[in-house]
Amino acid sequence: MLFNSFLESVVKIKHLELFGEDSHVKMSPPYRLDMAEQMKEKSRTARRAGVMALFYPKASQTMLVLILRKTYKGVHSAQVGFPGGKYEDSDDSDLMRTAIRETEEEIGVDPLDYKVLKTMSPLYIPPSNFMVHPFLGVSEKELTFVKQDEEVEKIIEVKLADFLNDSNTITATVPTSFNVDLEVPAFVLNGHVVWGATAMMLGEVKDLLKQVL
Repeated sequence: MLFNSFLESVVKIKHLELFGEDSHVKMSPPYRLDMAEQMKEKSRTARRAGVMALFYPKASQTMLVLILRKTYKGVHSAQVGFPGGKYEDSDDSDLMRTAIRETEEEIGVDPLDYKVLKTMSPLYIPPSNFMVHPFLGVSEKELTFVKQDEEVEKIIEVKLADFLNDSNTITATVPTSFNVDLEVPAFVLNGHVVWGATAMMLGEVKDLLKQVL
């Protein structure tokens, strides 16, 4: 999609109601609802994180940036996600600030280069006990990325047309933190299988964009 057309339409997203769980459940792994219910009490004291779904132009086309995380000892090792990270009392006045700060740290984007248009629905992640707060941002200019080598394996630039294409929503078999392989709903973006919490948050982004584009 041409970025000028996207920019004219995406501002309408500010006025839309969120889809929340209605969107999340479509991309949810089969075990998640039961696990979230079992951990309902624990979720009230979950750690908090902020992430950014950031759109921008490249060669006149509309793009979305994601990251491939490094391989490490943790439940989200080597998974595709949004730039973002955990809330820090010493650095963050609120969770939007968390998402903006972490986006700058992980992919080198200056906070002055984009605007946050929408606060998305928070999502609880049982395996890591995080409540993640996603935000949707838009830059009017092409961005230059500098990845944080300690945490980011690769920066993934996804065309909006590919993200919105329903043929890129699949069922995939993936390894889980329970040491078993499961079939889960997922997106295939630039050859990467995107599932779990990131897919659930992307599901709401996609549902909202389809209302205005």
